[in-house]
Amino acid sequence: MPTNPPKIKVLSCGNERLQKLKEAFHGKYGQMPLFYASAPGRVNLIGEHIDYCGYAVLPMAIEQNILAAVSVNDSQSIQLANTDPKYKDFSVSVDRISIDKENPQWYFYFLCGVKGIQEHLSLSSLSGMSCVVDGTIPASSGLSSSSALVCCAGLVTMEASQKSLSKVTLAETCAKCERYIGTEGGGMDQSISFLAEKGTAKLIEFNPLRATDVRLPDGAVFVIANCCVEMNKAATSHFNMRVVECRIATKMLAKARGLQWSQLQKLGDLQTELQASLDEMLELVEEVLHPEPYSTEEICKTLSISTEHLRENILSTNTQHATHFKLFQRARHVYGEAARVLQFKAICESVPVNAVAQLGDLMNQSHVSCRDLYECSCPELDQLVDICLQVGAVGSRLTGAGWGGCTVSMVPSEKIDYFLQTVRERYYTPDARRSTLEKQSLFVTRPGGGAAIFTEE
Repeated sequence: MPTNPPKIKVLSCGNERLQKLKEAFHGKYGQMPLFYASAPGRVNLIGEHIDYCGYAVLPMAIEQNILAAVSVNDSQSIQLANTDPKYKDFSVSVDRISIDKENPQWYFYFLCGVKGIQEHLSLSSLSGMSCVVDGTIPASSGLSSSSALVCCAGLVTMEASQKSLSKVTLAETCAKCERYIGTEGGGMDQSISFLAEKGTAKLIEFNPLRATDVRLPDGAVFVIANCCVEMNKAATSHFNMRVVECRIATKMLAKARGLQWSQLQKLGDLQTELQASLDEMLELVEEVLHPEPYSTEEICKTLSISTEHLRENILSTNTQHATHFKLFQRARHVYGEAARVLQFKAICESVPVNAVAQLGDLMNQSHVSCRDLYECSCPELDQLVDICLQVGAVGSRLTGAGWGGCTVSMVPSEKIDYFLQTVRERYYTPDARRSTLEKQSLFVTRPGGGAAIFTEE
C-alpha cells in the first residue's frame, strides 16, 4: 500500500459532481480551484465503542465522501462555503483560528483539521485558502461525516502548505485534532478514511496504528439503513460519558489487582498490563465490579481520591454533571466486543462453509451488547434492526456512535431486492419524514478507497 495519499489527475467534464463543484466554486470566488481533496465516510462492520479503549475495529470506507475544491492565495484568511445552503459560509483570519466546543458548527470541524496539521507541521503561518465543500455522507448518521470533514480539511491544509505526510501520520493527527471540538474518540474514523482501499474491509489496530486487509466472503452484501434520528456526538455528553465510564472502570479494576491505577486510562492497556486473555478480563469484570451504578462517592472512596480530583483528572468537560456510572456494563461490552472483532476476522480468513451465518451471528450479538450493556441504541434503531432481520438479513446492528444514525445489515446476495423493497415498505413508507429521506437512507455499500488529492488534467 502506498505510504502517502494518492494524487490523481482527473477530467472534471467527465465527472458530474466535480463539474458542479467547480462551477459552484467559480460562482462563489470568481476563479477556478487549484486542487480538490476527498475523504470518505465509513461503516463499522463490528467493533463499536472500543477504539478509544485501545482495541481493534473492523470498518470499511463507503463511496459517500466529503469533497472540497480549493484555491490558495495570500489573503491571510480561510474562506469556507458549502454546497448545501443549510450550512452557512464562514471566514476567519489564519492567525485567529479558534474552535467553539459549545457550538459544534460544520466549519469548526474543518478548522480542527486545519489547526491539527498546522500544529503537527509547526507552521508559523498558513496560506490563505478559499474552499467550497460538498458532502454526500448523511450528517449525524453514524457514517462519520464529521471525521471525514476533519480528514478532508487536514489533507487540504497539507496540500495547500506544499508539504507531504504519510496516511498514518495524517490519520493520527486528525484523530487527535478532532478533540478540539470536544469529542474524545479513539481514531477509527480517521484511520479508515486515510487507510481504506477499494474492495477490502480493514482491521484497524492502534499503538502503533496499522491496517490489515479483511476480505469479506462472497455470497452476501452489506446494506446501510438510516433510522433518520440524528445524533451529533459533540453536541451531547452521551459519547464522552461512555469514554469516562470506561476510564473509571479501568482504574477500579486496576486498583483491585494492586496496579498503579492512576497511570492507566484504557481497558485495553489494563489487559496488556495484566497479560490476561479477553475471557480472563470478562471474568475479572464479573468478580470485581457490581451491576448497580456506582456513585461518585463510591468511586472516590474506592480510589481514595477527592471529588475535585475525579472532576479535574478523570471526568471530561461535558461530564462534570454526572453522579452515577455503569462500570460493569460498559467494561463487559468492551471486552466482549473486542473478542467479536477478532472472531469476525478469523472467520473471514478461514471462510468456513457457513461463514456468512457465523458473521451475521456476531453482528447480532454486537447489537444486543450495544443496546443492553452500552445503552447506545434508540427505539428507532432497534425497530429497524428487527425489520432487517425479519426480511432476510443474517446479521444487523447499529453502526457508529449510536443513539440514532444507521444500521448495517449483512444480506445474502439472492435476497437483496426483496430485502430493500420490504425494508422500504415497512420502515420508510409509513412515515412521511422518513419517506422523503429514503433515497439517501437505504443503500447497498461496497468497500471504497481512501482519502485523495485530485488535480485537473
